[in-house]
Amino acid sequence: MEFKVLDKKGKVSAKTISASDATFGKDFNEALIHQLVSSYNSNGRSGTRSQKTRAEVHHSTKKPYNQKGTGNARAGMTSSPIRRGGGRAFPNRPDENFNQKINKKAYRAGMKSILSELVRQDRLSIIEEFKVETPKTKQFIEKMKLLGITERVLILVDTFDENLYLSSRNLTNALVVEARFADPVSLVHFPKVIATTEAVKQLEEMFG
Repeated sequence: MEFKVLDKKGKVSAKTISASDATFGKDFNEALIHQLVSSYNSNGRSGTRSQKTRAEVHHSTKKPYNQKGTGNARAGMTSSPIRRGGGRAFPNRPDENFNQKINKKAYRAGMKSILSELVRQDRLSIIEEFKVETPKTKQFIEKMKLLGITERVLILVDTFDENLYLSSRNLTNALVVEARFADPVSLVHFPKVIATTEAVKQLEEMFG
């Protein structure tokens, strides 16, 4: 598979880069991608919610009303889960585990399916390099305008660039990450993905 490479000004250059069909030419597997995205979101959750059992709520041990003669069901304490202000029968706990395991083989297959779908939808563009001279947000915005980017974009680079990171971190419509840290949620979420030629090679090494 051959990709056209954009130059620094966002124009198609004479250069091309070859990529394996094993990484960028896979069939679309919606079920696997859904599993990948769901597991990624679940694994990012933290157990911060907590509820009280009937033993932990503040209540009186006095019987709410007489055992007989009221026509109501029998009640011994106001801490019962079926009463207002009572404890929960199956409360949420801070140590709740939301992790969902994904096998390495399934993860690689899902990521290759996502990358292949980006190619089919023409959402993936390859550029020689993406750099800014100084850590200025203004320069990063000018760079995006030069490339004709008007939508939310995910930029994949091969190595960490501090200037690029500092100049883009205040923007909500752009995210710069190293290719080895690319996640399925970001790849699906951003309508436009730009990858450097070295980042493409890195993706091939990881998932090929």
